[in-house]
Amino acid sequence: MYNGAMPFVKKHLLIFVVIFFFSFVGSFVSAQTDTEKRVAELKQKLVELSNQKRTLSSQIDQMDTQIALAELQVQRSELKIIETQNEIDKLGSRIDNLDSSLNTLSKLLLKQIAQGYKTRSISFIEFFFESNNINDLTKKIKYQRSTQNNNQKLLVQVQEAKSSYEEQKVIREQKKKELDQLIVNLKNQKETLITQQAQKERLLAETNNDETTYQQLLAQAEAQLKSFGRFVIIQGGSSLLSNQTVCNDWGCYYNQRDSQWGNVSLNNTGYSLASDGCLVTSMAMVYTHFGHRGVTPLTINSNPYNFASYYPAYLSKVIVADGTKSERISSTIDSELSAGRPVIVGISYDGGPLPDHFLVLISGSNGDYRMNDPYTPNGNNIPFTDHYSVGSIREIDKIDKISM
Repeated sequence: MYNGAMPFVKKHLLIFVVIFFFSFVGSFVSAQTDTEKRVAELKQKLVELSNQKRTLSSQIDQMDTQIALAELQVQRSELKIIETQNEIDKLGSRIDNLDSSLNTLSKLLLKQIAQGYKTRSISFIEFFFESNNINDLTKKIKYQRSTQNNNQKLLVQVQEAKSSYEEQKVIREQKKKELDQLIVNLKNQKETLITQQAQKERLLAETNNDETTYQQLLAQAEAQLKSFGRFVIIQGGSSLLSNQTVCNDWGCYYNQRDSQWGNVSLNNTGYSLASDGCLVTSMAMVYTHFGHRGVTPLTINSNPYNFASYYPAYLSKVIVADGTKSERISSTIDSELSAGRPVIVGISYDGGPLPDHFLVLISGSNGDYRMNDPYTPNGNNIPFTDHYSVGSIREIDKIDKISM
């Protein structure tokens, strides 16, 4: 009874395993297909949202869509990692089997070669005299030829096994590199997801989740960026410059149009540092004055948290660079300069009420100031009134450092 039941149990257990395997594979493929479909839908929704009028609700909807897309990309990467790991495991098993087969075939081939070595010098005459009759002679000759043929076949099998073994090892190494890259991509995608979730929280906090406040902030940011554009056009454009950086006892002078960063997008927007990065560049110069000599415009620009959630090209009042938080606070010029502290001023070149350019005043008093101008070529420590008037100043900010 027991012996008869075992084949039946094994047979049905095998059927169950096969069904489970194909069900798992089917579910895996279905999940991938559903994910790809959903990714395409969300990308299309982002395109549609970008064409809508900017409101707080539409931006929240856009952020929610970006977050959902980032979550799906994380899921897709996790599925791909599982798939790739399974492929590596299968390749490992295949390599182990090939290694075992190669060892077995090699040992058999060596044994056959050794046996052939013992009989390699036996001539037809010796076969003839050692044979009892013609049938015996025929059998020995056939055996000798068969042994030689078998050795040749074994040699071919060994070569094929070795070739397959090496090929599978190469494929496995490629898959391991692919897996490593997938893990890096997944880490970056998770960080992007966290950033997007935090940006949504910042948007709600900065606007108090109020449409009127949002529209006021948005209008202010748009006006400032437009004024930057007008200034650059009046000045003759944003062509790139070379060899502009100068570092001395004061700190470092940077030019927004420097070829090191001029073409870089301003926080991944349609603006560039060369055309709209005067405030970012001015802040970088002030940071170097306070001892953070490694800070450049790229340092500030690389942190999305330094920009407003409602308008990503608009630099926030509070930023972080080199592990130090700072805040721009309204102040007066002479009191700060007399204490050896620079100020950032916004000037209106066209006479309008809003600043259209920012620069750093580094010394002087009573209207006789020296400046670091991030737009003017070689604008390090040059007279302010050679280019602008005191009456054009619309904003004055001192920089307070805040411990982290």
